[in-house]
Amino acid sequence: MAAFSAAAAGPGEIPWHLDLDRMEEDWRLQLLAPVEGPPAISPTGARLLARRLRDAAGANQAALLARAATDRRCPFDLHRLLPIPQTLLRRGPDDVEARAWLRRRWGTLRALRQVRALPAEDRRLTRSGRIELEFFAADWSPWQALRRLRHAWPALIFDLRPVYDDAPP
Repeated sequence: MAAFSAAAAGPGEIPWHLDLDRMEEDWRLQLLAPVEGPPAISPTGARLLARRLRDAAGANQAALLARAATDRRCPFDLHRLLPIPQTLLRRGPDDVEARAWLRRRWGTLRALRQVRALPAEDRRLTRSGRIELEFFAADWSPWQALRRLRHAWPALIFDLRPVYDDAPP
């Protein structure tokens, strides 16, 4: 259990390569051509705001990459356990092949969010360890990841119990 916990801990984020030029242009165009109504910003304002968004995204990405090797805040980091190949990371999160890989390997298209270890029960009377985790998945449960982890860690038991907000208690 200790070896799995050590292997699973990471930053909890995917170190995608971001095409900041394309992102800036997309933001600028979205500001200038909203879905409804006239633009609420001038072309100069849209350019400046898009540039600030790009700079913020770039700074955020640089910080992620700087701490990726040492950050262990997330106790169940799918990218740490089942890493996305560098060739797909370079393609970015919107790439068709990258998304297909995530569906096949993880079962979900994004890193798990708000992952936290739940308080441990008193296990002194048993000879087994246990970790209970709680997390949010963006679009579907990480069932494909758990299927692979069961093979990689055969001595462990993985039990996934989805809770849907719209289900009656």
